Amino acid sequence: MKKLLGGCAYMHSMTGYGKGVSKRDGKTITIEIKTVNHRFLDCNFKLPRNFLFVEDKLKKAVSKAISRGHVDLYLTYEQSSTDEGAYTVDLELANNYLAAVKKLTDGTGLENDVTVSTLLRVGDIVTRQEAVEDEDLLCEMTLEAVNLALENLKSMREKEGQSQKVDFVKKLDSIKDCLEHIKEFAPKVVEDYRANLNARIAEVVEPSLIDKQRLATEVALYADHCAIDEEITRLSTHIANMRSLLEANEPVGRKMDFLVQEFNRETNTIGSKANDMRITNEVLAIKNEIEKMREQAANVE
Repeated sequence: MKKLLGGCAYMHSMTGYGKGVSKRDGKTITIEIKTVNHRFLDCNFKLPRNFLFVEDKLKKAVSKAISRGHVDLYLTYEQSSTDEGAYTVDLELANNYLAAVKKLTDGTGLENDVTVSTLLRVGDIVTRQEAVEDEDLLCEMTLEAVNLALENLKSMREKEGQSQKVDFVKKLDSIKDCLEHIKEFAPKVVEDYRANLNARIAEVVEPSLIDKQRLATEVALYADHCAIDEEITRLSTHIANMRSLLEANEPVGRKMDFLVQEFNRETNTIGSKANDMRITNEVLAIKNEIEKMREQAANVE
C-alpha cells in the first residue's frame, strides 16, 4: 500500500480517519484508525485484553501501510451468539459452607436461614466459564477489518494530500516569481552603489582629483560582497527538486522537511548579502511562502 500503481504521485497527508468492520458467526470486530502528523511512525493501540495476541500482526499491517505519523487504533468486539459460556457448581465448597453454618447454628442457637440464594452470593461456589474463542477466526477477522480501515484511511489521506500538492505548486510559483524579480534587481544594486558613491565623492572632491582606479576597486569589492548569483542558482534548483518530490511515487515528507530548511538557508543569505530594499521585499515575500510550506510539509507522509 505504500506505493500507488500506474506511476501516480504519492503525496499523502498524515491526517486521516478510516474504519473497517468484519462480521462472522454472530461476531463483529470494528477497527477505527485516526492519524495525525508526527516526525516518525508512532502507534498507539487500544485493544480488549483478549485481543492482545493479534497486536504484533496489527503493528505489521499498519507499518506496511504507513511510513510516518501518529496512529491511534481502536478495536471493539461484539458477540451476539448465545454461546456465552457455561456455569459450574463447586458442591464440595457448598457443603463445607453449609457444615460451617450448621456448626455456627449449633453453637449459638441462632436460626439457620441459609437458602440457595445465600449460596449463590458466596464467591466461587457458582462460577461462569468463558466460552473458548477461536483465535484463528478472530485473527482472520481482525486483519480483514484493519485492512478495510487502512484502505479507507489511505483514501482520505490521499485526497487531502492532493489538495496539499495543489497548494505547494502555488507557493513554488510564487517563490519563482519573486526570484525572477530578484534576478532583475540584483545587477542594479552594484550600478546604484557606483552612482551613489560617485555622487557622494563629487560633493567633496573635485572630479579631476578622483582616483578612478581606487573607485573601481571599491565598487568591485562591494559587488563581490553582495553577489547572490550562487544563492539564486541554488534556490532555483531547490524549486525544481521540490516539484520533483511532488510527482514522486513514494513518501516524501522527510525530504520535504529537509528541502524547506535549504530554501530558508539560501533565502536568508540573499537577504543578508543584498543591501537593497527591493530585494529585501522579495526576500520577505519568499520567507512568508517558505513558512507556509514548512507547515504543510510537516503534515506530508
